[in-house]
Amino acid sequence: MSAISLHGVTKAWGAARAVDNVSFEAMAGRFLVLLGPSGCGKSTTLRLIAGLEPVSSGRVKIGGIDVTALSPSERSISMVFQSYALFPHLSVAENIVFGLRVRDVPPAERKARLAKAAALLGLEKLLERRPSQLSGGQQQRVALGRAIVAETPVCLMDEPLSNLDAQLRQEMRREIRALQQKLGITMVYVTHDQTEAMTMADQVVLLREGRIAQDGSPDELYGRPANVFAARFIGTPPMNVMEGVPGAGEGRLLGVRPEDVRLESRGLPATVESIEYLGADSIVTCRAGGESISARIARHAAAAPGDRVHLAWNAEAVHLFDARTGDRAAQVD
Repeated sequence: MSAISLHGVTKAWGAARAVDNVSFEAMAGRFLVLLGPSGCGKSTTLRLIAGLEPVSSGRVKIGGIDVTALSPSERSISMVFQSYALFPHLSVAENIVFGLRVRDVPPAERKARLAKAAALLGLEKLLERRPSQLSGGQQQRVALGRAIVAETPVCLMDEPLSNLDAQLRQEMRREIRALQQKLGITMVYVTHDQTEAMTMADQVVLLREGRIAQDGSPDELYGRPANVFAARFIGTPPMNVMEGVPGAGEGRLLGVRPEDVRLESRGLPATVESIEYLGADSIVTCRAGGESISARIARHAAAAPGDRVHLAWNAEAVHLFDARTGDRAAQVD
């Protein structure tokens, strides 16, 4: 069953379209990520789902019900923002149940929901503290707790981890994903970080300039990118996309991921430009004609800047794109 569906949704300010004819479905109990660079329309799309912005055209459905004209409070959703939006004068417990109090949920039910959320998030010993007495990760858990106690079938998250350091972001990614699976809720999560998208999502909607560049599973976006934009956005380092190299064919661009490129005694002649040692592997950037090509090599690379090398890859690792449109093209025989 579809928990959320957008049908030709557009958001325009005058002639500018932040979201342009976007359609997708998020199935019930799934984790969907809206991914893309800054300014691509992902946060605006989330706000349209939430009802925080009115759509210019199109329809938004939640649980099969057309909610396009409904207020946020009528949409059976909860939301976690980029800023934690905690009340500094209230305790953790009071922050978590604030929405329930506003909606006149009976005290006994508020207490039960608070206990359940605190246990899920490990906040039992922090309920009397103020937000200023908490770490960033603890404040994020309080914001999550406020969404959990609402007990809505849909939770929307707008870049909730962007204020945390790298290690804490990694921990919170695991916690949020585990929490979503345990509760069985539908989650729509906005991020510009492809690592968050690839590690957390069941479904990724990749946006570019207000339009969908690709909609699929993380495996599909990585293994079969629909266009050059998707190919270059997903992957670290991004896919090598080259023109005029053997195997591309006329009017085609040839794409190969750095992890599929090898340094060998025979192949495409190239010159090493730089080497980045990352511990488990090294990124070797080479120049072949007018093309810059990266190779991801295990451990230390047996090369140095200025060395002449040969680059090789297997035929099945090749992705072909139309040179004019950038869209995925059929393989060359």
